[in-house]
Amino acid sequence: MTPTRRRRAIGVGLLLLGVSAAATLMFQAFRENMMYFYTPTDLVGGEPPRRAGIRLGGLVKPGSVQRDPGDLTVHFVLADCDHELPVEYDGILPDLFREGQGIVATGALAGDGRFVADEVLAKHDENYLPPDLAERLGDGPTHSCQPFRPVRS
Repeated sequence: MTPTRRRRAIGVGLLLLGVSAAATLMFQAFRENMMYFYTPTDLVGGEPPRRAGIRLGGLVKPGSVQRDPGDLTVHFVLADCDHELPVEYDGILPDLFREGQGIVATGALAGDGRFVADEVLAKHDENYLPPDLAERLGDGPTHSCQPFRPVRS
């Protein structure tokens, strides 16, 4: 092998090694930062995920919103027809946040079973629901879902 070919082969090998290392680091970072969407049934019924970042979606239970006086901390219950999960959020809620509204909260599960949210998102569309929750709500009479059924005109 001539010196030129040897240098070229080493250069191509180093380039492939560098691209492989970059791809491995990128996929590892992507896997660590991935957030999965859960419903209260997923978190209450099964083993809680060991991830720091969780997206929890459901409907704010009517009558469950409580605000701490002189503080921005808000406590409410997020439900999905089958289970409920208490949520604590310290911050300013979106203008569209209200009881019976579908929301998505980002945060982590605390050791005592409550969800501590870092961010609360309320969709502007009044028909927003997580897909599996919308499927469970359906059109039939379901006692546990009755308080959360959207008003149909």
